Amino acid sequence: MARRVRDIRLETRTARLKLPVAKRPIFVSIGRGLSLGYRRNRTAGTWTTRSSDGHGGKGPETKIGVADDFDDADGKVVLDYWQAQDLARAIARGDRQVTEEPITIAKALDQYEANLKVRGGDVGNVTRVRAHLPEGLARKNVALATARDFRALRDDLAARRGPATVNRIATGFRAALNLLADHDDTITNRRAWETGLAAIRGANEARNVILPEPIIRSIIAKAYERNVEFGLFVEILAVTGARSSQVARLKMQDLQNDGFSPRLMMPASHKGGAGQKKLIRRPVPISTGLALRLYEVSNSRSPDAHLLVKSDGTPWRRGDHRWPFTRTVEAAGLDPSEVSIYALRHSSIVRQLLAGVPDRVVAVNHDTSVVMIERTYSRHIGDHADALVRKALLDVDAPAGGNVVRIARRL
Repeated sequence: MARRVRDIRLETRTARLKLPVAKRPIFVSIGRGLSLGYRRNRTAGTWTTRSSDGHGGKGPETKIGVADDFDDADGKVVLDYWQAQDLARAIARGDRQVTEEPITIAKALDQYEANLKVRGGDVGNVTRVRAHLPEGLARKNVALATARDFRALRDDLAARRGPATVNRIATGFRAALNLLADHDDTITNRRAWETGLAAIRGANEARNVILPEPIIRSIIAKAYERNVEFGLFVEILAVTGARSSQVARLKMQDLQNDGFSPRLMMPASHKGGAGQKKLIRRPVPISTGLALRLYEVSNSRSPDAHLLVKSDGTPWRRGDHRWPFTRTVEAAGLDPSEVSIYALRHSSIVRQLLAGVPDRVVAVNHDTSVVMIERTYSRHIGDHADALVRKALLDVDAPAGGNVVRIARRL
């Protein structure tokens, strides 16, 4: 058995945690042409092995595990100093591979996507992360990823995207990694992504575009000029305030009409506890004219067919509306960088609030919560409350009205 090499700087976690955080590992020779390195991180440190190249030079460095700085060693991923020495020698002899099928960040996202599908969640939470994930970070072993890795990604996104978008991507990323850590005891660096992907402050400040009714009517008209199918899609969004993902999932049987009160049984969104919502569909009222237009174009379809389809007869998918809506907004004389399709939802919520519809009813109709309504639309709620209070305001300077009669003074 090879002699174990002592080093008081690395033998215990107490000694290691006294070392300064550094970019380069500290190496100690543990055999002929073989060195073991330790790198001090803000989270758990990492063990690295390095062999000579046979010509007097230094060979490549390879990470072999996480140090037991904060968690107990398991001999697999989390290693103490002596286990790291043994593993480095075994790898040098060819007895062991560096890792046994390490769980990379890409694999963690795959597992999260599969979990979302089982729970009926929104796989877009994974798609958004993949679209911005560098290849080098995707291949990285989750157990060896550091806060610096995640912070670099978040800061790069912040330079190119708005705070709310960055936070949305980071939230999905953290959820994927948390799911892995919850089911794998060898993943002990949860703090790395909690720190590196921390939310950007101020991203929740409302910057919602609220459109007046004439502008909304203009957008709907321009959408119908493109084609009837897109016009119906946009009109439903404007009338109901639903999300485009909900409208795209409507079936023929969701269109209900009792003669005077047509409604759509709107599918619940995938937001907030995906797959756990007890109410799958909610009745949302629509106008009689919209109901007639829907019947005219779809009355020959089966009950389980999609209510809305594109001009080529295929169902609407994620992102299909973006390009035509951009052109529609431009045709209406508006700036598409300011007016997104979500403006129709914001406008619907505010329209109902200002019409005196109770917050709870507005929240139910739009598949959200009263808390979110108050947080996002507080200014408009304040305007509405001000108008209501003024109707009951006592103004002693105003002339008396109604059936109040001034009493004449007797002489």
